[in-house]
Amino acid sequence: MTGAAKRVALEVLGWVLLVAGIAALVLPGPGLLLMFAGLAVLSQQYEWAERWVEPVRLRALKGAAQSVETWPRIISSTVFSFALIGCGVLWIVRPDAPSWWWFDDGWWLPGGIWTGVTQIVSGLLALVLIVYSYRRFHGKPHAVAALEGEIHEADEEHRQHRQHD
Repeated sequence: MTGAAKRVALEVLGWVLLVAGIAALVLPGPGLLLMFAGLAVLSQQYEWAERWVEPVRLRALKGAAQSVETWPRIISSTVFSFALIGCGVLWIVRPDAPSWWWFDDGWWLPGGIWTGVTQIVSGLLALVLIVYSYRRFHGKPHAVAALEGEIHEADEEHRQHRQHD
């Protein structure tokens, strides 16, 4: 792959991840994680993206820490992840539309097999993130406090950069 083609491919990947992350802030999905990945890729090309990588990474970790603070959060996240995997399996199996479905049958489970695959992958990713977050943060106030300190330092550094620009 030539240098120009590689640069274009990485830039497209970075923007897709960033936009998907922004969408996932309001839709189900790991929004801050996707934004972090997109910014990390874009930071190879853009200085502005490089300045945002660390603050977004730390906010994603903070969200991960908050997601495992209480057992109701852990249980609901786990149940939602398994439900998402179950929906993915349903999309792949694609049973006939039920009798209570009053729309056209073409509207039953739209998107086909790739919608199901995406749901399964998203559910599995969510489970991996729950386990990671649990092992790193649950019952470890010192880890959360250290993260808060890092966020404060990153915010100060970010403010200083903005004042100099």
